[in-house]
Amino acid sequence: MTDDRTRWTAAVAQIASVPDDATASAVRAADAIRTAAGQGARLIVFPEAFLGGYPKGASFGAPIGMRRPEGREAFLRYHRAAIDLPGPETALIAEATAATGAVVVIGCIERDGGTLYCTALIFEGARGLVAKHRKLMPTAGERLIWGFGDGSTMPVVDTPLGRVGAVICWENYMPMLRMHMYAQGVQIYCAPTADDRDTWVPSMQHVALEGRCYVLTACQHITRGAYAKDHESALGDDPATVMMRGGSAIIDPLGRVLAGPDFSGETILYAEIDPDQILRGKFDFDVAGHYARPDVFRLTVDTRPRPAVVTEG
Repeated sequence: MTDDRTRWTAAVAQIASVPDDATASAVRAADAIRTAAGQGARLIVFPEAFLGGYPKGASFGAPIGMRRPEGREAFLRYHRAAIDLPGPETALIAEATAATGAVVVIGCIERDGGTLYCTALIFEGARGLVAKHRKLMPTAGERLIWGFGDGSTMPVVDTPLGRVGAVICWENYMPMLRMHMYAQGVQIYCAPTADDRDTWVPSMQHVALEGRCYVLTACQHITRGAYAKDHESALGDDPATVMMRGGSAIIDPLGRVLAGPDFSGETILYAEIDPDQILRGKFDFDVAGHYARPDVFRLTVDTRPRPAVVTEG
């Protein structure tokens, strides 16, 4: 019989960031961490690019074969709105996790020299920022504004709640990346996203079933009015236009949706996590264990950092 003392509560924060003000977004996140922890949540997941903003609908003035001056100005503003690691924004999140003891996964736009990365950060209680994952493959037009992560930031982190990892948005459609997460024994699979389509949650159910892990996916619910007036968007200028409509959810290792999807507005969703459910699922399917066929299929993963310049001697 399962000991109820091993169970705990998880949350996904479907709230809007302040796209042009990372500090204000960090304050919103810290408030949500304290709110969720007050409701008993021990792990909270936030959406993709929450700190720094997801530029939904922007083209950065870049038709094929051209880079317009207004696009360069848009990139300048976006770069200035990104965060450094560490920085004051991460300090605000770390203060909230230290005060609550919570584990937090949150998306950000990370500034590293002249390049921006879409990154997921993992915080753990008083330890603060313990890991990060840079998005390996930005999707479509994202490749214009974000760099590509390498294999050195694909961790699964041991926490008091289990092994926690993060895969961002459409990276979840990369079978080999998922397999690497499963091979590391991920138990709490966090999927910050900007995908608010009806097809997203079924994909997350597949991941949960495939990995026999809990999946927590968080997407913003945000309107056009949250963006600066000079933010170019193919979605128009009506402040009431919904830029992202949420759809956050929590799913158990057998694919059952425990919370969400919610498209109604800003909210925090909660669900009970039963660690024993992971092992119940592994009984008949362990994709990197007894259900693997290494005599036929093998995956090689290069986790070395790949800097552009290596100084020797």
